[in-house]
Amino acid sequence: MTHPESPNMVIGLMSGTSMDGIDAALVRIHEAGESLQVETLAFRTIPYPPDVQAELVRTIRGETGVAEICHLNFLLGELFADAALQLMQEAGVTPEQLLCIASHGQTVWHQPEPIEWQGRAIRSTLQIGEPAVIAERTGTPTVGDFRVADVAAGGQGAPLVPYVDYLLFRHPSEGRILLNIGGIANLTAIPANALPEQVIAFDTGPGNALINVAMEIASGGKYRYDPEGSFAQRHPVREEWLNELLQHPYFAQPPPKSTGRETFGEAMVRKLLRRYKLSDAELLVPALTELTARTIADSIRRFVLSRMRAARLIVSGGGVHNRTLMKRLRELLSELQVETSDRYGIHPDAKEAVAFAVLGYQRMRGRTNNLPSATGARRAVVMGKLCLP
Repeated sequence: MTHPESPNMVIGLMSGTSMDGIDAALVRIHEAGESLQVETLAFRTIPYPPDVQAELVRTIRGETGVAEICHLNFLLGELFADAALQLMQEAGVTPEQLLCIASHGQTVWHQPEPIEWQGRAIRSTLQIGEPAVIAERTGTPTVGDFRVADVAAGGQGAPLVPYVDYLLFRHPSEGRILLNIGGIANLTAIPANALPEQVIAFDTGPGNALINVAMEIASGGKYRYDPEGSFAQRHPVREEWLNELLQHPYFAQPPPKSTGRETFGEAMVRKLLRRYKLSDAELLVPALTELTARTIADSIRRFVLSRMRAARLIVSGGGVHNRTLMKRLRELLSELQVETSDRYGIHPDAKEAVAFAVLGYQRMRGRTNNLPSATGARRAVVMGKLCLP
């Protein structure tokens, strides 16, 4: 069903596990039968102020209390609203022209596997960046807090992008694998002419998260990432370190599965520094880069190519700028055509912001917008809480 009388422009807002800033994308969405076509009209990344990023890191570490988390929830709401307003001004768009703003928020906790707590099996996830603040500041209906509906239905609350990948990249005669390398790397595998339940999707493990932490420690905060993968080439990969890292139980766990910085983050890097008695975290960067490449390639072979044929790997996320990582992926997956998403009209850095714009659009249309085959949910649900201005 089409809605020619209502707006079809949406702003998607995203801040991922790298916690470096807010990605904002303005998209126009066209309905084409059962699929959607997305046109990216504007995109920008607004870095977090250093003090805010430091506060987020403290929160992830568990060093803040409930008062600080509450303050941070509203502060991020203001920053996400500022990002949306800035994009609207640059694009010359008014609130009346928008269907909604769709905000992922900032994940500060993700516990997808149930734990026994207070006599119940509890799964939980928490994204902050109050959508009511965004709605009020922008004068625009705002959809937020997407993941919790999937978790309530027994899912992992992740990955959510595969639903959008299916709508945008399904091909009648070609199998495709979509890979997003953010802090965590996740993939969507879509067989040729696939039904929704045939889609394979999961987090492969670390993307940029471990590399970024090691770079920040090594540089005393000067670098938050490895520019173009240059530091990964300064030292040889220590195979004994790599082989030990590859033994992590997450990599052998079959999908659906998801992970986060709680598992692959600062705590792991600091543990490695102690274990290997290293004073320079830069020495870890080659092994951590190879770990990301190897676990992505191994996951594709073990869990995807064993079940379907695929012709190409379409990569997005900050990892596309790491030349060393991309070179290794092409070497390890030589049977696939490795491309970046900009070839399909989606800027690699904008992919997840665009995806949440689509999720928000579907929420406003009252449509289910998760993929149970990817998240493990019992059923398809309508994700996203709506806040009106």
